[in-house]
Amino acid sequence: MAKQIVPFLMFQDRNAEEAMTFYTSLFDDGRVVEVSRYGPDGPGPEGTVQVARFALAGQEFLCSDSFVRHGFTFTPSFSFWIETADDAELDRLFAALGEGGSVLMPLGDYGFSRRFGWVNDRFGVSWQLNLT
Repeated sequence: MAKQIVPFLMFQDRNAEEAMTFYTSLFDDGRVVEVSRYGPDGPGPEGTVQVARFALAGQEFLCSDSFVRHGFTFTPSFSFWIETADDAELDRLFAALGEGGSVLMPLGDYGFSRRFGWVNDRFGVSWQLNLT
């Protein structure tokens, strides 16, 4: 039986720490749990994130800086769904996550939700935001 299932974000531009710091700044309970870095003997560039664990809204995530360049990166076919308690929180998160990224669906009423929006952030990670 699986012990745990945790989303894992692999960054290709050595910006895992920047992304993790940004994400944890957006949530009141956001926190970095632990960070392991590559040392002088590699295999990744010294100081980059080998693996890090962080938490947002009670959910833990893992991330790393890939030292291998892959032919793929993040895609909106996998996204994080955020339920917000009020309009102000929805607006704040939508603006922050969308800054430097792209809007896939602007905030609006889409029938399944009175207020919903979908963005790719500046790191390419996809977020769906919904007013509860």
